[in-house]
Amino acid sequence: MQGVVITGERTVSLQTFADPAPGHGEAVIAICAAGVCGTDLHRFRAAADPVAGPPVIAGHEPAGIVVAVGRGVPPQLAREGMRVMVHHYEGCTACADCRAGWTQMCSSGAMKLHGRDAHGAFAPFMKVPAYTLLPLDERLSFAAGAAIGCGTGTAWGALDRMGLNGRHTIVIFGQGPVGLSATMLAAAQGARVIALDVQPARLEAARAAGAWHALNAGDPGAMAQIRDLTAGQGAPMVLETSGSQPAADAALEIAGTWATVCFVGVGARVDFDVYARLRKQLTVLTSWTMSSIGQKDCADFVIEHGLDLDALFTDRWPLASAQQAFERFDRQTGGKAVFLPG
Repeated sequence: MQGVVITGERTVSLQTFADPAPGHGEAVIAICAAGVCGTDLHRFRAAADPVAGPPVIAGHEPAGIVVAVGRGVPPQLAREGMRVMVHHYEGCTACADCRAGWTQMCSSGAMKLHGRDAHGAFAPFMKVPAYTLLPLDERLSFAAGAAIGCGTGTAWGALDRMGLNGRHTIVIFGQGPVGLSATMLAAAQGARVIALDVQPARLEAARAAGAWHALNAGDPGAMAQIRDLTAGQGAPMVLETSGSQPAADAALEIAGTWATVCFVGVGARVDFDVYARLRKQLTVLTSWTMSSIGQKDCADFVIEHGLDLDALFTDRWPLASAQQAFERFDRQTGGKAVFLPG
């Protein structure tokens, strides 16, 4: 089979690999949708692929159908014909973090990330430990399952860590796939969402997703508008998803007294004068994707509230167009991209 390898210097290549066969405790899935994540762009933009060793198929947002099951796999975990999404980390399975569903936090140091440390989803087939699989409800498309497996799940995990509820107003910086997912999820919980981005199309998507207000972050008056919308108090909840340095700085600036500020976007540096922020009594935190339990909770919430995650996707590509797909996604003017290997 052929799989997409990110080679750095804004290039990818389609390389040939052996078809995977499941070993003990493993399953092979036919990939029906594989989302492209913002973190894939970091490797794409790098001077050279930072991942050493033999070529590794990229992609960590898979959804598909189980086509082969190895020995020792209980049928409730995986069986042929089962629709699945993947919690895209492997761990020791025995430490407290792994047992709580936070495999990416594996305290034994055994964590592997699909698409970086093990072959990923930008291929027709993918082999995974069966314990990483989660059933994908028939009411969700494969593309929606791929989104929940990382981008939308990351938004869910951040909102959960922040303790968001329907009484809150939340400012969300960035309306790319993660930020737009957060806007959709927060609005469905009843929160008033103030969405910011610099791309008009993304702001329009935020309005369609339920944003209370959508503001151009490049407008010099945007911060003043947020203060007006929050009765001069500043935002009680702020989520930064873009990884932009100006956005990170603005997130701390616009936070009100007793506010919670959460950083998800990778790329910015967060630092501040403690004395200048001391009297705000801020809670500042980070959030890294979601647990496998959180991933299921996110999927259940999406179903219960009838959220249209397919609206996140503006670009659908065959694997043969991988270079074009990444070049398009690199411009970051649209929404989410997904490969449809079938």
